[in-house]
Amino acid sequence: MIDRLRGSAVWRFLALALAFALVFSLAACAAEEEPVEEEPAAEEPAAEEPVEQIGLILASTTSTQDSGLFDVLIPAFQEAYPQYTVEVIAVGTGEALELGKNKDADVLLVHAKAKEEAMVEDGFCTERHDVMYNDFVLVGPAADPAGIRGMTSATEAFLKVKDAGATFISRGDNSGTHTKEMSVWKAAGETTPTAGWYRSAGQGMGDTLNMASEEGAYTMTDRATWLALQDQLDLELLVEGDTVLFNQYGVLPVTDATNFQGAEDFMNWILAADGGQAVIKDFGVEEYGEPLFIGNPS
Repeated sequence: MIDRLRGSAVWRFLALALAFALVFSLAACAAEEEPVEEEPAAEEPAAEEPVEQIGLILASTTSTQDSGLFDVLIPAFQEAYPQYTVEVIAVGTGEALELGKNKDADVLLVHAKAKEEAMVEDGFCTERHDVMYNDFVLVGPAADPAGIRGMTSATEAFLKVKDAGATFISRGDNSGTHTKEMSVWKAAGETTPTAGWYRSAGQGMGDTLNMASEEGAYTMTDRATWLALQDQLDLELLVEGDTVLFNQYGVLPVTDATNFQGAEDFMNWILAADGGQAVIKDFGVEEYGEPLFIGNPS
């Protein structure tokens, strides 16, 4: 009996010793393991400061608008200068110049060089630079009742239209195109025609072309707008190539403009070979096989 108790006590002692040994062994193993370093929480990227938007008002011609140039030119400028939001006011050159005189625009892109130079001389604009050029052409109905097809003299073609009494639609809006047309009539020895065959649209280039198409009439247009809209018109190109039909565009920052810095930035960008000039050089080539404007890089 005593031996049995002793055996039982010994067994309990051994079991208890083994338990303590196991606990200490596990503790030692845990102590030997290297502590796990917690990875630092990833820092959230700092939010980009929003670019403050500054309005820039560009007064230009309906011909640059109707040709589609601004659809590519303005986004390219805003990519280079994201601080500006550009509002284009597309009117005749005469009205665009008035917007400049009244400081209702910051920068002008127009095509009546003598009037533009007068804007600088009179202090309304700080400077003027050639930007791009193309030419004017005479278009009319395929039947060509005045017989001007293939003529190389614009003045002689104008006189034949007059002599035939064929309908001629004029812009009649003091635009650059209208100014050029008046100079051709003057060179032909004519004042502004007033007979019934001569009609004044008082509209932009696109609307004037549509009117001439609907009425089977002649008109004068810049080449860019003609190329952009010719497929929609029942007209044909009849007279081109006369040097008097040269069409030069200029850029002018308005003196004391509300956003004069933006006006200067636009001027410098559109004159830069890797800026606006690169856009102008490629505009129209893919679709029409030729550029709609030829640039004047600074």
